[in-house]
Amino acid sequence: MGSVNISIKDEVYSFLKSLKTRDESFSDVIWKFKEKKAFNGKMLVEFRHKYGEIIKNIDTKDMEERMKEFREEVEERFEETAKYMEESRKK
Repeated sequence: MGSVNISIKDEVYSFLKSLKTRDESFSDVIWKFKEKKAFNGKMLVEFRHKYGEIIKNIDTKDMEERMKEFREEVEERFEETAKYMEESRKK
């Protein structure tokens, strides 16, 4: 298997490093995200097929805003956790 050098922001590196175990490579960590996304995508297609008629008339603007706020909060927590873990490793 070949390898490629990529450039990522320091925050992204810290985040990935916080998720990585000693037995994993950065590629392993990133691959987990790909697998999870594929699994979630399949679930979404199945959900839409099964419940599409029921949910198409629901107003989702409020829900979308709350989801956006939740994602921002989770991202902030991930960043805080990554910084904390990085600082802990330095000690």
